[in-house]
Amino acid sequence: MRIEVVTLFPALIEHAVRYGVLARAVGRGLLTLGTEDPRSHTRDAHRTVDDRPYGGGPGMVLKPEPLTAAIAAASARVLPGSLRIALSAQGEPLTQARVSELALLPGLVLVAGRYEGIDERVLELAIDQQLSIGDYVLSGGEFAALALIDALGRLLPGALGDERSSVEESFGEGLLEWPQYTRPEVFEGLRVPVVLNSGDHAAIRRWRLKQSIGRTWLRRPDLLERAPLDAERRGLLEEFLQEQRDGVRAT
Repeated sequence: MRIEVVTLFPALIEHAVRYGVLARAVGRGLLTLGTEDPRSHTRDAHRTVDDRPYGGGPGMVLKPEPLTAAIAAASARVLPGSLRIALSAQGEPLTQARVSELALLPGLVLVAGRYEGIDERVLELAIDQQLSIGDYVLSGGEFAALALIDALGRLLPGALGDERSSVEESFGEGLLEWPQYTRPEVFEGLRVPVVLNSGDHAAIRRWRLKQSIGRTWLRRPDLLERAPLDAERRGLLEEFLQEQRDGVRAT
C-alpha cells in the first residue's frame, strides 16, 4: 500500500512512522509513505499557502492553488483506484469497519488541513471523501492522518507479530476488547480470573466473549445498536448484567 500525505509539516509525518508497527510495515515493504508540501507549489518569494477568509473572521484559510497542485503531485504517485481523503471535523466518522475497507485499496492521498481550514473549492475539485477521527479540534490534520495511517498499517498482512492481534482487539468484531492479564497471578490482592489458567479453551473463549459484550454494553452501547446480538451473545450479556447486579468480580 502507498500513502501520500499532503502536509505543511512533512517532517512530522516522516518522524512518527519510524517507530513500532508502522516502522515494521515500512521496513518490510508493506507500506510506502510519501509526503508533498504545498509550499513547494507556490510562486511568490514568501511561499504563501494561506490567506484571509472571505467574509471576515479570525484565522487564515489554505489557498486553493498550491494545495490542489500538491494533491495532484501526490496523486500521480499512487495507483489508480486510490482515494483522496481530507481529514476534517466535518467528515464521516472513522470506524474500524471503514479502516478495513480502506486497507484493501492500493493507496491513499491524505490531505492534512491547517489554520481555519481548506478553501471549499479544493474539497469540491480534488477530494473524494472527508473523514473525521472524532468530535474534537486538533491543531492540524497531520495528527488525524497519522491515526488513520497507524490503524491501516496494523491491518496489512505481515505488519503484526501475530495476525490474530488485528482481530482479537477492540472493534475487531464491533465490540470492545475483554480484560487482559499477565504475570504475577496476584497483584495488590487482586487475582487473575481462574478461568484464564484453566486450560479450558472453550471456557476461556466464553469468558472473554462475555466480558467483551458486557464492557461494550457498559461503555459503548451505541456499538451494540449497530450490530444486534445473536442468541448466544444475548445470553452472555444477561449473565454479565446479573453478575454486575450481584457485585461479582470477573473470575
